[in-house]
Amino acid sequence: MANHIQPALDGMPEPDPKPAPRPRSEDYETWLDIVWPKYVQAAESGRVFTCFEIADAHQLPDPPNPQAHWGRLMTLLKDEGYVRTAGWACTNRPTAHHSGVRTWKGTRAAQRGEAA
Repeated sequence: MANHIQPALDGMPEPDPKPAPRPRSEDYETWLDIVWPKYVQAAESGRVFTCFEIADAHQLPDPPNPQAHWGRLMTLLKDEGYVRTAGWACTNRPTAHHSGVRTWKGTRAAQRGEAA
């Protein structure tokens, strides 16, 4: 049986292009030095955000181990007094299929520039 592929016709919507892979840092400490200021800035703004929103807005690289290090980053920011949990939302990360993710908000200390 032949394998047929439907050609795109004029006026048909274009398929969503695959997002370009995010560059990956080789070293955790160097990655942390790159991304930390962007998350502190988000915390100081006082708005609610997801981890991916900040990474995407600033085109931040992935850490050496994305499955573990993004969560570790947010735990460090929480432990240092920059962020607190704010709730849950559906992620807009293209590969996550709108999964539920934690949302974060800067603490009052972060908003006053007094965290850590």
